[in-house]
Amino acid sequence: MQIILLERVAKLGQMGEVVRVRDGFARNYLLPQGKALRATKSNLQRFESERAQLEARNLERKSEAESVAKTLDGQTFTVIRQAGETGQLYGSVSTRDIADVMTEGGFSSARSQVRLDRPIKTIGLHEVAIVLHPEVEVSVTLNVARSADEAERQARGEDLTAREQDTFEFEEDEDEDAEGEEAAEADAEAGEEEAL
Repeated sequence: MQIILLERVAKLGQMGEVVRVRDGFARNYLLPQGKALRATKSNLQRFESERAQLEARNLERKSEAESVAKTLDGQTFTVIRQAGETGQLYGSVSTRDIADVMTEGGFSSARSQVRLDRPIKTIGLHEVAIVLHPEVEVSVTLNVARSADEAERQARGEDLTAREQDTFEFEEDEDEDAEGEEAAEADAEAGEEEAL
């Protein structure tokens, strides 16, 4: 299906371009969202007559997004989740969770504005891209931790996952040493009994 873009769409084109897309993408996303019109003669004429208004509205939205981007860029948000000893989360942090945390932090955002390349499934500091406008994108840091205390330690630069693994390995070594001592004592007792 051929469509006329009413705004810039990533990996597709700029405002006013006539592009060919799959029918489902146009019917299910672009047309209902108001991002495009079907490429008919009447719609082409309508677009040309409204072009100045559309460009002005786009410029206004872009300037608003840029003003929000100045304050939002580089912000850090903390998410508290349950996790295992190795730092693996019981579940994951989704785009909805990130949007909710940002809203609590004073920045209104929709989950469609949060772009995750892969789900967040471990504790630590994660960079997340926020798309405020098709032409304005910022990066925020998400501090995923098991408690507020751990979040503060991670913010200072401490790697909690490595420390947990070292502690776990140290405990295993102690257990092995204790088992070795018990086996030696049992052998000594068995030797004493045989001597009697």
